[in-house]
Amino acid sequence: MDASIFAVLVQDGITTGAIYALLSLALVLVFSVTRVILLPQGEFVAFGALTLAAIQSGHAPQTALLLLALGVATLCCELVSNLRRSPGKLLGLLPKLASKYLLFPLALYLLTLNLPLQDLPMLLQIALALAIVVPMGPMVYRLAYQPLAHASILVLLIVSLGVHLAMVGLGLLMFGPEGSNTLPFTDAQWAIGEMTISAQSLIVIATVMALIVAIYFYFGRSLSGKALRATAVNRLGARLVGIGTNEAGKLAFTLSAAIGALCGILIAPFTIINYESGFLIALKGFVGAIFGGLASYPIAAAGALGVGLIESFSSFWASSFKDLIVFTVIIPVLLWRSLGSNHIDEEA
Repeated sequence: MDASIFAVLVQDGITTGAIYALLSLALVLVFSVTRVILLPQGEFVAFGALTLAAIQSGHAPQTALLLLALGVATLCCELVSNLRRSPGKLLGLLPKLASKYLLFPLALYLLTLNLPLQDLPMLLQIALALAIVVPMGPMVYRLAYQPLAHASILVLLIVSLGVHLAMVGLGLLMFGPEGSNTLPFTDAQWAIGEMTISAQSLIVIATVMALIVAIYFYFGRSLSGKALRATAVNRLGARLVGIGTNEAGKLAFTLSAAIGALCGILIAPFTIINYESGFLIALKGFVGAIFGGLASYPIAAAGALGVGLIESFSSFWASSFKDLIVFTVIIPVLLWRSLGSNHIDEEA
């Protein structure tokens, strides 16, 4: 291996590791706030990438229709729940609920049918893809997880598996078995000595860095971010001081869906994405999250960056076994975590 190949492998490892770092942060966030191991995180990745690919090919993405169906189901759940708790306030809440869960998804669906999607600027295409996929996060939480918010972690894991399988099946129905990729953001490259730096990789790394900084300030400066941190530290204490844990869960799932969809959009120009590719990508982010014990954001991000580098160099030395090598790394980490931590009774 010469210096130029080493530089390419490091560049690829940092680029993919940055994607995995974002996904690991999303997984840690959701688990800290809701105790849910979010197996469907990969589906948000795949839906984001495939929705953008459909838009760029000029086809109305079927995810817009899925969003409308989820919105109708969520609206029905909210109406039934509010009818049981406070029938007198239902009429006052109806316009807000209808605009949030019915009118907005319907407007997006009609836009995808009538706009010249292929001719839109790339930034507008990305914004439209995010607008379609991101609202699915809180809707999935409301439909699948909120009714079982106080269940054990094992029950929530089983629910996650069911949601994952359902979303994979819907992905196959909407996009078919063939994979797609999206147009590159730029084709620019710069040569520094024997090393070639891709502007595409720099855009990905810069976007991830900017998003991590934005998340840091969000949790440190905003009221909703502090509420999420409080819920992550102590759910019972957060409830006692008036923080709505259900609203915190919806917000955590919204951020997770946004991060997942954005990761899919960032990684789609580099590789072919199909309806089930997101699971493997998110699983590598999960390996990074395990490094942080599903609790520490910096360690999870560092672990995910290490996963990207291991995958990059493994693809050079033993490409057929790169996934095996990446997932083997998690075994000593799990052993270390299990031997070095004390059992703590699960909080209700």
